[in-house]
Amino acid sequence: MKHIVLASASPRRRKLLEDFGFDFESVASRADEGGTEGLPPAEAVKELSLRKALWVKERREDDGSVILAADTLVYLGSAPFGKPKDGEDAFRMLSALSGTCHEVYTGIAILCGDTRISHAECTRVFFRPLDSEEIRAYIKTGEPMDKAGAYGIQERGGLFVSRIEGDYYNVLGLPICKTYELLRGL
Repeated sequence: MKHIVLASASPRRRKLLEDFGFDFESVASRADEGGTEGLPPAEAVKELSLRKALWVKERREDDGSVILAADTLVYLGSAPFGKPKDGEDAFRMLSALSGTCHEVYTGIAILCGDTRISHAECTRVFFRPLDSEEIRAYIKTGEPMDKAGAYGIQERGGLFVSRIEGDYYNVLGLPICKTYELLRGL
């Protein structure tokens, strides 16, 4: 497999790739993440991941590497939940997710030479009802602050999840099986 450049600063994406034995380097993308309001969820995350991949590609010498980018958003109905701005925003998000089913979408973009591959994965996540006290205690841990939807399923936020339908790794930020299939297809 060709050398991979992960266009992301996400420690969770880096860890997933490491855990599954990928050889890669990580370059943080600073692509504009606005302007996707009104797009269907799958299209929004595909657009955002493509922007990230292109941002990194445009700043690198083309050495034949594969650029891999991903973007994850949580949707409750048609409302997107990105990373919370502050503790009150995290409280608002977690309160809204309490006792509901929401969808986690991750867009994947892969660039290699003139080849562009784009994919969106969706996982349904069911939260048990939460009370204000446990939401505030979770926010105090700091875990929600760098995560779409204000929770990490692999950390204490997993205590809120009663079940999922779909790819667990998608909720972490990178559907690893689909990513492997797409990369292998190159």
